[in-house]
Amino acid sequence: METMFKFLCIFPLLLVSAYATLLPDPYDDPVIEIPPLKVKKLGHNENIADIDREELEINRNAVKTPFPGKWELVSLNSGVSAMHAILLPKVNQVLMYDATVWKISKIPLPQEKMPCRVIDPKTNEVDCWAHSVLFDIETAKLKPLKIQTDTWCSSGGLTVDGHLVGTGGYQGGANTVRYLWTCDTCDWIEYPTALAEPRWYSTQVTLPDGGFIVVGGRGAFSYEYIPPQGQSNKQSIYLPLLRETHDQIENNLYPFVNLVTDGNLFIFSNNRSILFDPKANRVIREYPVLTGGSRNYPASGMSVLLPIKLHAGHQKIIHSDILVCGGAAWDAFYYAEDKKQFWPALQDCGRIRITEPNPVWKKEMMPTRRVMGDMTILPTGDVLLVNGAQNGTSAWNDAEEPALAPALYKTKEKRHHRFQELAPTTIPRMYHSVSVLLPDGKVLIAGSNTHDGYKFDHKYPTELRVEKFSPPYLDPALAHLRPEIVLDKSDCMVGYGQRISIQVKTTEGIKQSDIRITMYAPAFTTHGTSMNQRLVILGLVEVINDVAPGQHKIVAEAPPSGVITPPGYYLLYVVYKGVPSPGMWFQIK
Repeated sequence: METMFKFLCIFPLLLVSAYATLLPDPYDDPVIEIPPLKVKKLGHNENIADIDREELEINRNAVKTPFPGKWELVSLNSGVSAMHAILLPKVNQVLMYDATVWKISKIPLPQEKMPCRVIDPKTNEVDCWAHSVLFDIETAKLKPLKIQTDTWCSSGGLTVDGHLVGTGGYQGGANTVRYLWTCDTCDWIEYPTALAEPRWYSTQVTLPDGGFIVVGGRGAFSYEYIPPQGQSNKQSIYLPLLRETHDQIENNLYPFVNLVTDGNLFIFSNNRSILFDPKANRVIREYPVLTGGSRNYPASGMSVLLPIKLHAGHQKIIHSDILVCGGAAWDAFYYAEDKKQFWPALQDCGRIRITEPNPVWKKEMMPTRRVMGDMTILPTGDVLLVNGAQNGTSAWNDAEEPALAPALYKTKEKRHHRFQELAPTTIPRMYHSVSVLLPDGKVLIAGSNTHDGYKFDHKYPTELRVEKFSPPYLDPALAHLRPEIVLDKSDCMVGYGQRISIQVKTTEGIKQSDIRITMYAPAFTTHGTSMNQRLVILGLVEVINDVAPGQHKIVAEAPPSGVITPPGYYLLYVVYKGVPSPGMWFQIK
């Protein structure tokens, strides 16, 4: 059985491009084809705009610390191998799930979830294991959930009301749209025929109106919009970039897709990227190639849309910056999979301001090489790079030399001075690892399974332990600076463009030049892709000290539209001198 699954996974990866040249396109009938446009390739002008002066002042006022971070083990058993993870709003639980294909986990379905999942009606084979859990971030208690369709290498995102919508997966799960509401008795609702094409290794992105688009997947050189619940798509729309970037061993799966500040989508696949208008279904512009290697699965680099800075009042231009780090040589997977030769991963990062007239990728180096890593935007606006390996690629047993030490990318420092290596973990987190930002500012780390199934007697075993990492801003020596949001005196829901009033407790009076309010959208994390992750820095209107003993009022302006922050739940943090408060759930719509 194991041999069969390995064959199913690897054989298409090596030969699918060859098949594409021999057989008719299997998507000709169900796909509306939009021909490639002749788009202007932008030049290599080195002129990236200067960092915002206000941000520079706040950065200068932030307290510096030598604290390299701290790791803590919080659970020995996550129940399932955490291939996918997302923090659910309001309930403060991390949803984790893997795949039903293995028919095993480390947490059985409870009696109230019976009957067991039927695998084969002809033989009456059943699966009585849970493949999805809710992990309580305070107590580590697990709540098993029952899922029917296979979620292996799937995608997801949150609705306006904080519920999960997941898409795709393997075999019978590939065309599925799933829903999970956030209530005590809720469980998965699944629609196996909702998508027009199979979506295995695809990327799901939230749009300005709160809807979703799903891009790519194995053999799916197209995109489609998630239909209303219970309905099914009849067609998808061809996207030439996905076929054009499909090399002999793919390297175009789980493309990096971000909603950017002009309402368009930045789509990065392999080493190329475009700006795409989802309303008109057309390519607007193509960006310069990011040289050095491949960045998407199985080369598996990392990417984020860097923090979006807003100002109070009318803002003519809101810039979008993209960061892409790590990955592998384009043919590294072939050597890892066929010859078990694990080539060094990429060590470079490219950063580009895509809203410039002539943007260019600017390179810098990480402290170590990294493939299969995760990027988590922190409440301060800095980025944590964690997990992964230094040699090899994604896929079963195709990497060596775990990347144990995280790195902090300081977004507002000068180029070549942005990285700081932090305290290492002792637990390898390789293929199928995840990272999740928590309300208290810590980062939950889970997963790592380099095997086709659950195996515990190998060099890199199936990993069920869960850790939390405290970034440098949680240095105990800085605890006196940490603000606390007074929840019953603060706005927890506003409309676009309205003013937000936040009341905080501090041990000292505060100045506007020391304060930053940030809104973080929880990421759906899998395979090094953090879907829908974004952090917005709000424009401040005023700071009023001593509205109550030891309490101060901060007035900020909400983002102007769903283009900047799609409607839904965000974690709102108050950052004082570089130290964030615990986050507050905040809804905008």
